[in-house]
Amino acid sequence: MNIGFFSYLFAFLAYAALTVLLVTSWRGKSLGRLLIFASSFSALWAGISALSALSIITFPGILQPLELGRDTFWCLFLMKSVQSNSSQKISSVLRITPINLFFIFLLVASIITILMPLIAVTTSNTNLVSHDATLGIWVIFNIIALLLLEQLFRNSAVEQRWAIKHLCIGIGCIFAYDFFMFADALLFKQLNQELWNARGILNGLMVPLIAVSVARNPKWSLDIYISRNVVFQSITLMGAGIYLLVMASAGYYIRFYGGSWGSTLQIAFLSGTGALLLIILFSGTIRAKVRVYLSKHFFNYKYDYREEWLRFTQTLTESDEEVPVRIIRAMSALVDSTGGLLWIRRDNGQYELNSALNMPEPAMGITHAQDPLCAFLEKEQWLVDLDEYQRNPDIYVGFTPPEWLMAIKNGWLIVPLLFKNRVFGFIIMPHSQSQRSINWEDRDLLKMAGQQAASYLAQHLSEKALTQARQFEAFNRLSAYVVHDLKNILAQQSLIVSNAERHKHKPEFVDDVIATVRNSVKRMTNLMEQMKSGMRGNSSECIELGALLTETSAAHSARKPVPELKLPEQQLFIQADREQLTTVFGHIIQNAQDATPNDGHVTITVAPGSDQVVVEVRDTGTGMDQEFIKKRLFHPFDSTKGLTGMGIGVYESREYIRSLNGDINVESAPGEGALFRITLPCTRSAE
Repeated sequence: MNIGFFSYLFAFLAYAALTVLLVTSWRGKSLGRLLIFASSFSALWAGISALSALSIITFPGILQPLELGRDTFWCLFLMKSVQSNSSQKISSVLRITPINLFFIFLLVASIITILMPLIAVTTSNTNLVSHDATLGIWVIFNIIALLLLEQLFRNSAVEQRWAIKHLCIGIGCIFAYDFFMFADALLFKQLNQELWNARGILNGLMVPLIAVSVARNPKWSLDIYISRNVVFQSITLMGAGIYLLVMASAGYYIRFYGGSWGSTLQIAFLSGTGALLLIILFSGTIRAKVRVYLSKHFFNYKYDYREEWLRFTQTLTESDEEVPVRIIRAMSALVDSTGGLLWIRRDNGQYELNSALNMPEPAMGITHAQDPLCAFLEKEQWLVDLDEYQRNPDIYVGFTPPEWLMAIKNGWLIVPLLFKNRVFGFIIMPHSQSQRSINWEDRDLLKMAGQQAASYLAQHLSEKALTQARQFEAFNRLSAYVVHDLKNILAQQSLIVSNAERHKHKPEFVDDVIATVRNSVKRMTNLMEQMKSGMRGNSSECIELGALLTETSAAHSARKPVPELKLPEQQLFIQADREQLTTVFGHIIQNAQDATPNDGHVTITVAPGSDQVVVEVRDTGTGMDQEFIKKRLFHPFDSTKGLTGMGIGVYESREYIRSLNGDINVESAPGEGALFRITLPCTRSAE
């Protein structure tokens, strides 16, 4: 058997296939043209070498031009690639570029390897041919190619090395092998025939690596597509062949060293290893892992992730639909599906059907955490392909679809929505009209998008819960204010009851009782309206401040110390809710009376300004320290009155004054009384 022929025939077929792929996908760029020439000359060189091994072609000088052309175009391709990444000159003084130096060397190489042998053949002068010079030229060629490869890899950006690393490995192995072979020939004055015969096999094995880099590198403008099934089958055959060769070698040594048991052990060993090979070849898990590995490391990605992510985000944020429906639409669009069903996990561990899009809602709207589907998703956090499960249920170990899931018509994919390493919910999608199956890349994209959708959904539910909590907070705050006002009304009614027996025969007392009851009814009616509307102090009117303070001061004059009111001569008008403002001043006056002994003083002073008015309520009571004012006075539900106080009067008063663009400030010291300064915006006349 002629080993050299089959070796170079293998290289010829590999380079011919690469050339066909390059020609059919070339877009007219210069790098692509050089690559086509390099591959074409390599195929021609391998074919002529194969024929020469059979002595079909015997002309001695025919391989030299082909070898020269092959090496030349590979070097030109590498040099052009290096120049696209770096514009440095070799010599800034002579202005000699690498390409010019290479052409000078190429001229010398042509003279030594082609012209001189041709002259020697025609003149029969063998002295013109120097085998050492020819071998030296090939060694220099290999050194140049290896240097160019080193420069190409070094000058490439880190993100570009992923695209060219297989090219550097493939071409590097070819020229490194040639360097070793020709250096060996130069050293021993003859070419090693075994190295020459193995050269073709090595060249053929490096072609797939070159093809992978060509497919990955857009600069070369070559749209090469290598069938994943073809690569997978080829890798499988190559792996099986290598496995069988290794096992055959091991079997040979077992037979050789096994003595009388050698043949028996060899047969048993080969039978066992053959069975192991069949197990590996028919293992769906191993085949799937190999497919994913090859797809991830040797092929372009299916998706433009930037475009997919922008489209996904746009669908999530720019629709008028409810957030759960937007999530279903965005997720299903990734695999060209038309809708889906969304379940969300409750706090008790159950999953509740939240939304549906273009799918009928199943009868089972709530599933327990022990449900087979929910338990599997919680444990594995896998995407479930129901079609794949029907074909190969062994992939989904421990999963048995529940009856309610199988009852869903047209169910296809179940995508878990992962949030903080937990299943926050899941989406069931119907079959796509265009995409019949999914691969590892679809799964990765859906899983990544599911995590984003889960965080978006969690944020939406948190905002919804926060809005609900704020509504309850507003209602509870209003209830506290209402209860506080009812307490004051109750105090008035209790005062009437306690004085009724003594003063019921006095007409003045009866009139005062009627007025007090009328005022209580009015205030309770307003409180009921506030409870119905959910708003407090919503009405606004122009109020004459002096009259309101006079009325409020008079209402508190039955207690000692009697408030003293000092008003300016001009009228001052405030835009506010009368009842609320009356409550504010009444509460501050009442607190001043509570803190001041009967022989003390409570003074109300009004100081007008240009666009605001300051109302000061000063008392000579016990006073407060700064710690109390800072940390307790304006804090709700903190009272010094024990069970009789609620601790929201001062807080409510300041909040309302601030809502009018005013403020309340306090100056006080223990034993020196207190000064409440209320600042309000005002006008000098009614509008």
